[in-house]
Order: sequence, then C-alpha cells, then structure tokens
Amino acid sequence: MVDNNAWAARFRAELEGNILPYWQRTVIDRRRGGFFGEVDSSGAVHPEAPRASVINTRILWTFSAGARRLDPAYRDTADWAYDAVATRFWDEAFGGLYWLIDPAGRPLSDRKQIYAQAFGIYALAEHHRATGEGASLALARRLFGLIDEHSRDPANLGYVEALGRDWSALADMRLSDKDINCPKSMNTHLHVLEGYTNLLRVWRDPLLVARHKELLQVMLDRIVSGGHFKLFFDQDWTSLSDHVSFGHDIEGSWLLVEAAAMVGDAALTAQTRKVALAMADAVLAEGVDEDGSVFFEADGHGNLVDATKHWWVQAEAVVGFFNAWQLSGEERFLTASRRVWDYIDARVIDRVHGEWYAKLTRRGVPLTDGSDPDAYIVGPWKCPYHNARLCYEMMGRLGET
Repeated sequence: MVDNNAWAARFRAELEGNILPYWQRTVIDRRRGGFFGEVDSSGAVHPEAPRASVINTRILWTFSAGARRLDPAYRDTADWAYDAVATRFWDEAFGGLYWLIDPAGRPLSDRKQIYAQAFGIYALAEHHRATGEGASLALARRLFGLIDEHSRDPANLGYVEALGRDWSALADMRLSDKDINCPKSMNTHLHVLEGYTNLLRVWRDPLLVARHKELLQVMLDRIVSGGHFKLFFDQDWTSLSDHVSFGHDIEGSWLLVEAAAMVGDAALTAQTRKVALAMADAVLAEGVDEDGSVFFEADGHGNLVDATKHWWVQAEAVVGFFNAWQLSGEERFLTASRRVWDYIDARVIDRVHGEWYAKLTRRGVPLTDGSDPDAYIVGPWKCPYHNARLCYEMMGRLGET
C-alpha cells in the first residue's frame, strides 16, 4: 500500500525545501532582470551566458503553479518570470517568443521555434490561473493564434517545427543539434498538446477545443506506434527514425491521458488510456535498469544507444508509472513508480548545491566535472519544470492538494 500522506509530504518538502528555493536563491538576476542562463556542475553561475525562452517559460510555469497551489508568496517570482517572458522574449514586431537572447535582452536567435511558443502558452495560462491577470491570458491566446495561423499543416495536420522571425519558412528547423532536420517531430507536438491542454483550463474557445482534439488524435494515429513514440517525420508523417526515447514515452503516456480528460469524449478517452498503458508497459519492459532508474534512449531493435540517467526522465517516470497504476490497478506500475523515486532520492537530488543533478552515468554517478554542458545545474534545457511538476502532480494524485 501507498502511505499517501507521508509520500505527499516528501514531495512538498522537496519542492519547498530544495527545488524552489534554489531557483530563487541562485538563478534570479537582480541587476539586469530575468534569470541567469547557466550554472555549471560545480555550482558556478555564468552571468553572461545566453538565455533561452524555454527555460524562462518553464520557470514562469513552475512559480505560477507554486503561487496557485502552495503559497501566494511565490507570485513575486512568477511575476518576475512573466516580466522576462513578456518584455524580453516577446517580439513586438512580429509576435511570438525569440528562441535566445543575451543578458541585456537583445535577440541572439530570433527564430520562432514552435516548441518555445508552446511552452509560452503553457506557462502564460498557468500564470493567469494563479493571478487572474488578463495580460498573461491575452499573450497565451495570441501565441495560439500565431501557431494556428503559421505552423499548422492543413493538408496533413500537425505542426511544422520552426519558422523565421517573420514566420517565414526555414531550411533548418531542428530543435537542437542532436535532432534530425525535419518538418515535424514528436517532441514539438507533445508540448503543443500540453500547452493547449493548460490553455483550455482558462479559455474554452471553440477553435482551441477543435485543434486540441485534432492534435490528440494525430498523436494517437501518427506518432504512437507499438507502445512507443516515433520521433521525427516528413511533412506527410513518414517516420525518419526508429529510435526510442524512454523519457518521452513515459511522459507522454500521462500527458495524453490528461489531454483526453479535457476533451470529454468517452471513446477517445478509452482509446487514449489503452495507448497510455501500452506505452507505460513498454517502458517498464524495455527501459528500466536493475536499480529502478530509466535509460535515456534505445534503437528500434532494443539496443541501448544512451544508457545514461537524465534527471527529467526519472521525474517523468514517477508520474507516468503512477498514472499507469491508477488506470490499471496493477501493482507492478506502483512498484516501478516507487523505485524510480527511491533512485531520485538516493542519487539525483544534489544535496551540495541544491536542485538535482542533470545527468548521471549508468551506475548512478553524477557527471560533475564541467565537461558536459548537458550536466549543468542550469542550462537551456535544465530547469525546475520536470522535477517541480513531478512534485505537484504526485501531491495531487496522493490527495494532498
């Protein structure tokens, strides 16, 4: 049996005693505004590092959720993050969020990566939920309109990856250097869906309802296959890779269920729950190491491509496996969720600097020599979103809040 109260208290303690204080203490740039773009694995702040819209919108979401669910005092940090998103990252000429700016607020990359716009929607909707501010809802609605106008593929459905500053076509649409250059990806679609789900909580617009349902069906019909997400696609949904991302699979398994609940269609909900359980089952069978942690990536034949342990994958696995237990009642999923949390508690939480280690070896040794930017405490992708959301989700699912 789950000791709900004790487990929920542990998540609250991690949030309020470690994750949220770290970002307030270390990452806020009080002199120039916004947040520092990098803190390396030794704990050193790099004040001149570029600043990414993705991490800023994720900070905005995290502290807005804190203000709404934990303590209104977190609104100060949420508003600080909102100011950075709305004034520094917002493109006044063409609308949308810049991908990257310098510490003074000048754009370093002015492309419109749809992934970043989606996180803008997600975060701005949460800020509105927490504060009731109309300006944050107005920006979220504006981003939805821009994505729908410029990125949606009316012929094949789904959304193209990226566009230029003025929403013109780009030759290179990659989200990162590690990705395949292609017009569509799982990762972008998953987070557009996530953003639309949160926006629906505060704005039940008929077009948004239709686009949200359409996108969920696209995810089920085009992107999920054999218990896994396919990752990269041509315009017509031809798959360009057979690799498996275990973290995205287990994260997506519960985000799909969350999205279906917002649609309110019984048949679609049943289909989504079946898919979610198949995905959780595949990750449990293929992606879990003997210590309970979850691998990063495998190829289409089940061979591990990357056996390192990433912080966000472990966070999403706690929620994803717990969600599968809630849907199925199968104790193996509950056991898997508890084991991943035990691994996080023992290995991933950084008890020296605060926050979490970003990346560990297969054997659970944190990468802290500074040679791998992916292992930085704070970076373009390392943020408080996955681990804070784990805590919020589990507190809610355990009945605390």
